[in-house]
Amino acid sequence: MFDRAVIPLTFLFLLSFHLSAQDKNLQVNTPANSLATEGMQTYGEKENALTLQDCLRYALKNQPALNQAYIDEAIARTNNAIAFSPWLPQVTGAANYQHYFQLPTVFTRISGVPTPIQSGVYNTSVPSIAVTQNLFSTDLLLASKTAKLNIEASHENTTARKIELVSGVSKAFYDLLLSIAEIRVYKEDTARLKKNRTDAYNRYVSGVVDKVDYKQASISLNNSMSRLKTATESIAAKYASLKQLMGYPSEKTFTINFDTVQMMQEIYIDTLATLHFEKRIEYQLLQTARKIQRETTMYYQLGWIPSLSAFYNYNYAFQANDFEDLYNQAYPYSLFGLQLNVPLFTGFRRNENIHKAKLQERRTDWDDVNLRLGIYTQYRQALAAYKSNLYYLHAQGDNATMAREVYNIVKLQYSEGIKAYLDVIVAESDLQTSEVNYLNALFQLLESKIDLEKAMGDIPTEI
Repeated sequence: MFDRAVIPLTFLFLLSFHLSAQDKNLQVNTPANSLATEGMQTYGEKENALTLQDCLRYALKNQPALNQAYIDEAIARTNNAIAFSPWLPQVTGAANYQHYFQLPTVFTRISGVPTPIQSGVYNTSVPSIAVTQNLFSTDLLLASKTAKLNIEASHENTTARKIELVSGVSKAFYDLLLSIAEIRVYKEDTARLKKNRTDAYNRYVSGVVDKVDYKQASISLNNSMSRLKTATESIAAKYASLKQLMGYPSEKTFTINFDTVQMMQEIYIDTLATLHFEKRIEYQLLQTARKIQRETTMYYQLGWIPSLSAFYNYNYAFQANDFEDLYNQAYPYSLFGLQLNVPLFTGFRRNENIHKAKLQERRTDWDDVNLRLGIYTQYRQALAAYKSNLYYLHAQGDNATMAREVYNIVKLQYSEGIKAYLDVIVAESDLQTSEVNYLNALFQLLESKIDLEKAMGDIPTEI
């Protein structure tokens, strides 16, 4: 008979997953459980347990870099408003005061003879209002055509941040969950080895065996406790990494929670799906940059077009020889006009700008080629990793099942005096190794699924 007195939750999870991989129609009756409650009391309370979805929602709301991206979007909208402002009338007010120590002299003909005469008054003060209105300008034309593209680019940058955030938080969550699951394996192993050491000690005391079995059991137990200690100490660091990615306050605590059935359902992905480059946010960003560059080229090509503006000035002039009489009498005047600026020769600046803009367009075309190659390479690497990890998971599931069966048989044979304790040590080591390998395979599969979704442009940004 096999020893089934203690079957940890983790192994049930692994076994049920292995069975579901063989038959997807198999209904798993394991309820939703938390791997975070055992051994994590110092890091949070049960009522503050967060699922992966909870972590992602929190990160999408509170992560500093993402909030900076939201601010960048607002800055882009503000920059557009600034760029559009010259379309509106520009009104300026001014005022001056000047005092002549000597009046200027002008010449006028008196009886045909040029005669010098002092002109003006000693004190003048002119408050004025000037209004200008741009009627047409290539600068304003470029601003109006690129305004929407600038908003689109900033929004795509935010989406790119979201994708990186969802990917990073998910991987950190799985990494933490892996460590917690490993702790359960090591705890099971430690409990098993403690029992083995007790059995070996009792057999030694009763004279059935010498003390070698007891010493070997003690060595195995110490090694297992060391691994358990190492895994336990790593939990705090991994919680800190997850908090950083989420933007979660370091002084606050939480635990993680997961749904076994849901996790098993989410490991599968359609490996026959077609790769669409346009779904990648990097490709969308490049296309937006290409559109902006084309508008820039057009701007330089239209640089020969004149700019036209209208202006209106109103001046309220005060003039008097004596300062105390300066503001007693005003002499207002006003004027209206149009101003046309025609670029006749700019030292070939416009031609060189056109040449430079076209070169930048050609460079963007090569960016497109390079990006497509990179995306395809990422996709093939992610797909290969996912397929190999899925196969590796099934293999390790078989190994974990067989290793537990072998251990139970060898342990029973040792109790009956058929096998040496060295065989128990080997079987127990194989069992622990297979279970840890199975856990690593599971979470490597989950991470490779994230990489594959990212390569295909399928990472969700709205949780």
